[in-house]
Amino acid sequence: MELITSEQHLLLLENGRVVDVETLLDHPPVLKLFTPDAAGTWLVAAIDPADPDRAWGLCDPGLGSPELGWVSIAELAGVRGRLGMAVRRDDAFLPNDSLRAYLVEARRAGIIIA
Repeated sequence: MELITSEQHLLLLENGRVVDVETLLDHPPVLKLFTPDAAGTWLVAAIDPADPDRAWGLCDPGLGSPELGWVSIAELAGVRGRLGMAVRRDDAFLPNDSLRAYLVEARRAGIIIA
């Protein structure tokens, strides 16, 4: 399974053209990636048009300290959880709020809740 569908990729690139982080925070995340056998979760909101391997969003590799930042899609594709399972796209994920709201809740809870 690919981590990002072609439709999601186009939306992420469009969001990546937004220069203002505050504006991006008001958008809902485009997709959720997760480790099925660990606690890693990534809510991806944008891809850097100048470097399509760089994705931006709310990231928590399972260490309990979610933060906004950049992540390499290629590196995520190589991540394995405790049982050796690869990062997956959550096809059932439907964002119900802005990335800012997910960030506030993640900081409160210490994990990304999506």
